[in-house]
Amino acid sequence: MEFYKMHGAGNDFIFIEDFKYKIKEECDLAKKLCDRHFGIGADGLIIVRDSDKADAKMIIINSDGSRANMCGNAIRCFGKYVYENKIINETKFLVETGDGVKEIEIILNNNNVEYVKVYMGVPSYNGIDIPLNDKKQLIDTEVNISGESYKMTTILMGVPHTVIFETDKEYDVKEGYKIEKFNLFKEGTNVNFVKIKDKNHIRVNTWERGAGATLACGTGCCASVVVAKHLGYVEDGKIFVKAPGGELIIEVLENGVYMSGPAEFICKGTVI
Repeated sequence: MEFYKMHGAGNDFIFIEDFKYKIKEECDLAKKLCDRHFGIGADGLIIVRDSDKADAKMIIINSDGSRANMCGNAIRCFGKYVYENKIINETKFLVETGDGVKEIEIILNNNNVEYVKVYMGVPSYNGIDIPLNDKKQLIDTEVNISGESYKMTTILMGVPHTVIFETDKEYDVKEGYKIEKFNLFKEGTNVNFVKIKDKNHIRVNTWERGAGATLACGTGCCASVVVAKHLGYVEDGKIFVKAPGGELIIEVLENGVYMSGPAEFICKGTVI
């Protein structure tokens, strides 16, 4: 089985093509391949397949074997992968995900992929969409978890994301573990600790549901900008988001959220 390994701002993924649907135990395979000691090592497994709804289909499975509907860094890597491997020959195309069909644009510089732009869709504060237990929404609300009080906002940005601003103190990203599994969230939540640098720049550290602390989270950066704009912390226009592994550019427009950022090839090989 041939594989490619790629990363988007340090968030790394293993890519495998499966157009003939030969892979049956997808979640077990993800756990095996993503293990950083006994496997290749990655934050997730991406399976490339044909789609009857779009130009290609992206299956995402986290390193712990759980499925994800959407991943911002993964879909940028996916866009570069299918373009450079000539699965798709256009620079604008559609990708089917668990969160619906996403629009991809490949930005070239001297015929090389400079970065990838993705339409990420429309966020939702609706507690049913997220989903939340016994709450219609959670916006800038104090929540006590294991003796610690957090002022948090939770939205659905393809997957559930909780945003916590570091206004009075900085948090260890590992605190996201207890928030991820808190009983307020029916299906768990990703957790983003956000520092406002100025009206156009923020810093985001993310604890990802099913993967732990990662060097970047595309949907998390999008969610953080959406909430920061909603609460008046940032201006309209492009917001530059610094994650531990690199920088993304997020725009919140009337029709939804756009994310732009890097996608890099690491290596390729064969799994026996």
